[in-house]
Amino acid sequence: MEIDQVRALFQRFQDGYTKRDVTELDAFMALFVAGDEIEVIGTNTVAPGQGEWCRGQEATRKLIKDDWTGWGDVVFDVQGAHITVNGDVAWLATTAKVTMTMSAENCYQGFLASAKGTLEKKKVDAREKLLDIVRLGTDILFELQEGDTFVWPIRFTAVTVREQHGWRFSQMQFSFPSTRFPDVRYTETKKGHR
Repeated sequence: MEIDQVRALFQRFQDGYTKRDVTELDAFMALFVAGDEIEVIGTNTVAPGQGEWCRGQEATRKLIKDDWTGWGDVVFDVQGAHITVNGDVAWLATTAKVTMTMSAENCYQGFLASAKGTLEKKKVDAREKLLDIVRLGTDILFELQEGDTFVWPIRFTAVTVREQHGWRFSQMQFSFPSTRFPDVRYTETKKGHR
């Protein structure tokens, strides 16, 4: 019974990502625990508080709004999700797909804007700028040969807690699988990341 309740919560989450109606975002946030205990980790992040590593209601709301207005169509495997319940806590893991259509021309224009931004960075040496530009350009050319519809697999995990009014999300993470070198690498000489 509890597994069915958690799956129903997850289905409501999917419904929100299917509709992507920003006017319903406040109601959608009722799927999460109240207060600032929420932690949502998106695909574009390395460390807490940076990029899409969100803590609290406001940061989580912004991430979801950005997903709904700027990301592709997200379809979670709700029925195939592996859900485990232990008392008032449950966790789930599943797969999903994100589908976006981007014209080659838009990709090229986006690349040129990104390259311009890279060139304008003040504290980055010329070699590093060139490496960043060439890497992104190569990735774009490689991906565009497959067409302008992009379907990306993602992994999704979440923790829910049972509250007085039912199950609510407390933590979640979206992640892309990596079959090549990761985008971020720490080295002895470079404590930061690209």
